[in-house]
Amino acid sequence: QDPGFASQALISKKLNDYRKVSPAGAKPDSSPKGPRGLGIRAEFLKQTGTSAPRSPRQEVAVTKDESSSQKAPWGINIMKKNKKPAPRAFGVRLEDCQPAPDNKNVPLIVEACCKVVEDRGLEYMGIYRVPGNNAVVSSLQEQLNKGATEINLQDERWQDLNVISSLLKSFFRKLPEPLFTDDKYNDFIEANRIEDASERMRTLRKLIRDLPGHYYETLKFLVGHLKTIADHSEKNKMEPRNLALVFGPTLVRTSEDNMTDMVTHMPDRYKIVETLIQHSDWFFSDKEDKGEKVSPAPPP
Repeated sequence: QDPGFASQALISKKLNDYRKVSPAGAKPDSSPKGPRGLGIRAEFLKQTGTSAPRSPRQEVAVTKDESSSQKAPWGINIMKKNKKPAPRAFGVRLEDCQPAPDNKNVPLIVEACCKVVEDRGLEYMGIYRVPGNNAVVSSLQEQLNKGATEINLQDERWQDLNVISSLLKSFFRKLPEPLFTDDKYNDFIEANRIEDASERMRTLRKLIRDLPGHYYETLKFLVGHLKTIADHSEKNKMEPRNLALVFGPTLVRTSEDNMTDMVTHMPDRYKIVETLIQHSDWFFSDKEDKGEKVSPAPPP
């Protein structure tokens, strides 16, 4: 037999069979994308409320698909509503950060960075002055902002002290509400300009004690860490003055810093941080200061 003739006969037979089972007046689908075209048409019929004839097998399959399509979105939506977003680490308020396990008022990222520096960087010359690799710092920030509840200090990115010191500075720089808070910023600047040394110290201490819980505890933790760094300044060359030059502009600022404040208040910002480091025990002591004598910070 002629293969071409046999193929034509088979095609004609298939078309005749399809016409017998097709609905009255319907023409065979001539689209090159036959199965997909039928699928779209069936979807259209379902939306308009009409139905096309189905074989028993099709009926069972479609019923299962319809029932699953009705249930699936409902289940997914419920899960999305109940799932709380993981806490971010950068660019959010202190009270919204992932807390440290030992102190719920101190962010986990602050505790982790300080721990790494104190474990391996107390004698590292110029710690906090030398910037880390920007790409690595950004990589760690992205990972932490995905809501990591734990930090793997064995990760090779945590082995570079300059990266970790830059990460800590970046955290405080990105705080939407600065550590000394917007509403008390001008009070701190004015307090630092009080001529009488004892009065200046007492006023600064009172302002610090009036900070909200998360801000007071985080400042206390950070200043204690910087005091530990300064205690090893013979090796690391980071005296309170040098640390204040690094952290002053980052910590003592407003959320919308303008150039005028940056220029006119810069000496005050340095001085406030330097004074806190030099007298950290007194500023953050739980003892009452009745009759307590405090030596003023050395002149600049």
